Amino acid sequence: MTGLLKRFVAVFTLVSLELAVLAGVAIVSVLVFLLMAKTVFIDQNNALDQAAFAFAEAHTNNNLTRFMRFITFFASRDFLIIGSVVLSLFFFFIKKHRWYSVKIPVIAAGSSLLNQGMKLWFDRPRPETAFYEQPGFSFPSGHAMIGGAFYGLLIYLAWTSLPHKLWRWFLVLILSIGVLLIGSSRIYLHVHYASDVIAGWSAGFVFLIICLLIMRQLEPKYARKAHEVLDQDRTA
Repeated sequence: MTGLLKRFVAVFTLVSLELAVLAGVAIVSVLVFLLMAKTVFIDQNNALDQAAFAFAEAHTNNNLTRFMRFITFFASRDFLIIGSVVLSLFFFFIKKHRWYSVKIPVIAAGSSLLNQGMKLWFDRPRPETAFYEQPGFSFPSGHAMIGGAFYGLLIYLAWTSLPHKLWRWFLVLILSIGVLLIGSSRIYLHVHYASDVIAGWSAGFVFLIICLLIMRQLEPKYARKAHEVLDQDRTA
């Protein structure tokens, strides 16, 4: 009985800690998004956007421009469609993580649709100094929002599923840097303001967390967690 109690407490602590972290990230993200919206649409303060453009222009060169064009592709619609399909097929054949074959396309498609609706709602024109013509509105950045949700899911998967600590930290670090670079590329290429990108990251993280919490209720393995603890205790 003591062993069973210890196992129950361990599982409860792990789940509670994870929920607390997700809730904390969600609250901070909502506050940051509201701050960006207030700064842009109520205060009409463009100091952050101008400072970011000035910093980017001071470091502009041909090699960096080619690199930023390359980086921004990894949150483009074409890449995310292909990437979502490939990853969904990959996880479909892994019994332990088969549920991710549903999560990945839902989060990728859902964040894209939500972003388009938000852009229409805020109706902010894109910067006139863009390196190339980009259709649609500017706030929040689609690349930042969809990339944050899509790669954020991969970060969550790596952190919660990989048993090897070194690989877990390596993938989380690489994916996190990728999210930052994708957002930065949109500012560098002047297709988005810095406030668009920050708001996009925030909205993407909130959307991801909501999806994770909702889909967790539908995922069989979480519903069986208590039974797994009991079975382990019986066979110990």
